[in-house]
Amino acid sequence: MTENFAIVGARIFDGQAWHNRSALIVRQGVVERIEAGSEVPAGLEVVELDGGMIAPGFVDLQVNGGGGVMLNDAPSVAAIRTICEAHAPFGTTALLPTLITDTPELTAEAVAAGAEAAREKVPGFLGLHLEGPHLSLARKGAHDPKLIRPMTDADEAALVAAREKLPVLLTTIAPESVEPGRVARLAQADVVVSLGHTDSGYVTAQAFAEAGATMVTHLFNAMSQIGNREPGVVGAAIDGQSFYAGLIADGIHVHPAAMQIAMKAKKGDGKIFLVTDAMATIGTDMKSFTLNGRLIKRENGSLRLEDGTLAGADLDMISAVRFMHKTIGLMLEDALKMASLYPAEAVGQDGRLGRLMTGSAANIVHLSDDLSVQGVWIEGTKVFSN
Repeated sequence: MTENFAIVGARIFDGQAWHNRSALIVRQGVVERIEAGSEVPAGLEVVELDGGMIAPGFVDLQVNGGGGVMLNDAPSVAAIRTICEAHAPFGTTALLPTLITDTPELTAEAVAAGAEAAREKVPGFLGLHLEGPHLSLARKGAHDPKLIRPMTDADEAALVAAREKLPVLLTTIAPESVEPGRVARLAQADVVVSLGHTDSGYVTAQAFAEAGATMVTHLFNAMSQIGNREPGVVGAAIDGQSFYAGLIADGIHVHPAAMQIAMKAKKGDGKIFLVTDAMATIGTDMKSFTLNGRLIKRENGSLRLEDGTLAGADLDMISAVRFMHKTIGLMLEDALKMASLYPAEAVGQDGRLGRLMTGSAANIVHLSDDLSVQGVWIEGTKVFSN
């Protein structure tokens, strides 16, 4: 395929609205415009699709692994490339490889690998998500308790330095382990701060929002819940005006009724968006793997430690979109926004991701009417065809 082409023959969802009988014009890896009608400018290769729809490529802000690889086990450019390639067939065109709580040394390796991946422009690589180690032991989930610790001056400085090397840096922290002043300084340095793995309450969560936290990691999971006198972090995420919140929509991590309640109740500019929290199993037939030396088994659609604790998800993004549309009952465009526009907004990348509009990256997913992935382009290059 040439660098300049037009896609025709499918409905187009541009991230906000639908376009029928139109062409998507791409030049040099960027969307030029959506052209109404069947006329295509001269000199462009025409990509003729047989129905279905095209939409902005999906953006996943929490991806622990894929293709048989965990970032924790192999913090390298090769591992990042493998993870990105494993998720592309499921419509994900930009993602944050996610490091689960580990040692300072391994964290530094992951940052160095991420910086090199950015320099090499690995297709699909958006930046890094450091989930921990500054979490609450009371809500540790599958994180190794031996590696959880409070944030120090050195840790704060390392995060600021890492952000300078990466397009996007997201870190999940718990108020129990990080002071509000540190959050303010991280936010000023353009680090995206998310609350997660925390037992703190509503008032504390709101105070951290005022300090600069803008996100909540995997809503409902590993956090204080809504009570009649204490709304918890879940209540703060839903009631707060500025919080974006990731949601693992596999029907295992969160009950469908809880999802429906959250979607109806969410206030403010911050939106609920989809994450996979995917592990090494995506794109493979693996039955088990290890994390920090502990065995994780893949059974009945879930991933669990031997004591039954959920350990990430066996989920891809198009499956999450289908779940929100077909099981939860969202309009298709709303489910698509949760997988593309809203996560892009959450990390300040909606100027080029999550949309198919003039100037945005030509990150495109072609879906059949039954929401199976037929083709994927990253910056105008086709990376998957069914």
